[in-house]
Amino acid sequence: MASTMSLRRPGGVLLSLLFLQHAPPTDSFAPSSETFLPSPNRRHPHRQHHAIILQMAKTKSKNSKKNKKQSSSSSPSAGLKGFGSASPSSSSSSSSSSNTASSQSGTVDRSKAALAFYDYLSRHGAASNLKRVGLGRFPLPPALGPDHDDDDHDEDNDAPSLRGVIALRDVPKGEPLVEIPYEMAVDLGRENADPTLPALTLLQKYCSWRCSALTDREIAKGLPDYFAVLPPHLSDDCLGSTDFFSDGALDAMQSPLVAEETRRRRESVLARYERDVAPMAEMSSNLYRWNDHGRNDGDDRGTSWPIVDESHLRWATWLVTSRVLTVRGPLDSSASHRLLIPLVDMCNHDRDSPHVLTGRAAPGAMLKVLAGRDVKKGEPVDIAYGGGVEGNDRFLQDYGFLDSGGSLERKNGANEGESFVPEAYRIVARKLLGKEKGRAVARLSERDRERALEALRATSLEEDEALMKTSGRKNMKNDERMALEYRIGVKKALKELMAS
Repeated sequence: MASTMSLRRPGGVLLSLLFLQHAPPTDSFAPSSETFLPSPNRRHPHRQHHAIILQMAKTKSKNSKKNKKQSSSSSPSAGLKGFGSASPSSSSSSSSSSNTASSQSGTVDRSKAALAFYDYLSRHGAASNLKRVGLGRFPLPPALGPDHDDDDHDEDNDAPSLRGVIALRDVPKGEPLVEIPYEMAVDLGRENADPTLPALTLLQKYCSWRCSALTDREIAKGLPDYFAVLPPHLSDDCLGSTDFFSDGALDAMQSPLVAEETRRRRESVLARYERDVAPMAEMSSNLYRWNDHGRNDGDDRGTSWPIVDESHLRWATWLVTSRVLTVRGPLDSSASHRLLIPLVDMCNHDRDSPHVLTGRAAPGAMLKVLAGRDVKKGEPVDIAYGGGVEGNDRFLQDYGFLDSGGSLERKNGANEGESFVPEAYRIVARKLLGKEKGRAVARLSERDRERALEALRATSLEEDEALMKTSGRKNMKNDERMALEYRIGVKKALKELMAS
């Protein structure tokens, strides 16, 4: 007996997920033709199930690292029933977007924020998850981590790590890895092509949380504990998206199509801000106010809090595009809803993940991640962002990272060395050459392909690689380095495809 739940990111691809006793094959994902406003190219709703975002975390200064509290973590256990007894550590930012996690075992996150999150799950009908999964830290492969010298290492944690969801015990194929009641999800309304609409709702609720103005119902729902683990405004997570690139970095991508879409998206956010946010904030001292000191603990200073600016709405829009899933409503409804689903939206991206998302946006329903293969204790629980069919042009815009290859893809290409080209770049190259295959939704016009290829000819692959070696690793800002890395990857994929 099969019950479908349709998960899709807002404005993007709608995944039809079939719930069976055993997880169905990954080709059960069926992208829709919906688009991201205002570009006709937007196919996967922003994180169709959490986009995999290769985040370029800024390297912290040595002084800040020395002052950082030592982080306490533990090996995966059989469950987190006794998590409250663990000594809390300094919390680390939770990232909805990240690189493909390492195949190595991770460690359980028992930071103060993580412990509060576990308690939040327990109090709202999701305690059973803590017997199977928790939040974890996974080592990043050296090639994926931020560049750093030995002198830049954190004294307590030399290796860069990635936060995600970790298996606390062996989970057989077909069994649930994650089960979240629909009532725990943050429903941002019906699906449509404009992510700034749900971003308005999210920003208003988030501002209320920062200013201690949430309703009793919202507090009872657990929004404070959930909002506490979202990537903060202007954190490294969101700065990896082209929406926050400088104009110079956008141009350095040598991708006029990506640059034009990004600028249109920024214009949409600004128009929404000027039309809906600024006027409402001026009329009410309780709307769209930002407490720069974090949550207020009772001091009624509402009128003194500043009004949010356009960057706050741009950040909220990025949260929507990178974390929200679009889920079909009840069986008797054709509507789909944009949901933020706790824990599910903390799974990292792996293009080769066989795990399946299923459920419906309906009272009493459970939103699940089903194991598509046997999962071992200590392994990351990852999902395929964008249905596993998106290229790095979309990943960089929507999630803020570059997909360096799925777990199986990287394993199979381990012997290729520097010649290895991730599929996420091949997808872009095939699009530029008019050789899309499979379920490609967004096909470029001949004129757009010509413009895109001409822009890439401004420099040669050899020149770009030399620039990366001499300047990219140390002297470039993160957005400029990501732009250079992107165009190098696309040119290598084009070279490979044209040679074949």
